[in-house]
Amino acid sequence: MKTVKVYDPPMCCSTGVCGPSVDPELARFAADLKWLEKRGVAVERFNPAQTPVAFAEDDLVRSLLTEKGQEALPLVVVDGEVVASGAYPSRVELAACLGLDAVGESLFTPAVAELVAIGAAIASNCEPCFKHHFSQARKMGVSKEDMFRAVELAQMVKDSPARHMLALAERYLGEREGVEASSCCGPSASGPSGADGAQGGCC
Repeated sequence: MKTVKVYDPPMCCSTGVCGPSVDPELARFAADLKWLEKRGVAVERFNPAQTPVAFAEDDLVRSLLTEKGQEALPLVVVDGEVVASGAYPSRVELAACLGLDAVGESLFTPAVAELVAIGAAIASNCEPCFKHHFSQARKMGVSKEDMFRAVELAQMVKDSPARHMLALAERYLGEREGVEASSCCGPSASGPSGADGAQGGCC
């Protein structure tokens, strides 16, 4: 069985989707490693913050780090041979090293990653996240139509559990008769809040 060892630079998360900003390159490479695993390739990944021993015990890795320092990372080793240093290889490059057919190039492009992030921002009600990924998507030439599709899909997924819970509550509780629907906040206890003297509230 072929083995791929990846020695990452210091980072909190190798997936590329940690925090408010998506790293498309990391997300793409993580998807490529999953693709390799599905084809029977053993994949090991090391982070200096979590597995420093792996960097110190491997003579090849230790030698490259002594020679180049952090610039040697990321480092990708296939069966003891360095195939990439200083940058993550593409799926085609990985496939070539392992004798695999790279048919079915990854669909998880940087633009797709931004659409996923836009949907996640909608689902999590994160305004800064949405603004950031909207800006990134525009720079990549993503159309507003595609962004609308991402937003609509995310909202559908987000709303679905609420609809199901409401239907569940109605099945258990039935309909209430003779009870007026209440507002979410009701009138403000502090008195009029507007120029017209209307009672204030969050709604």
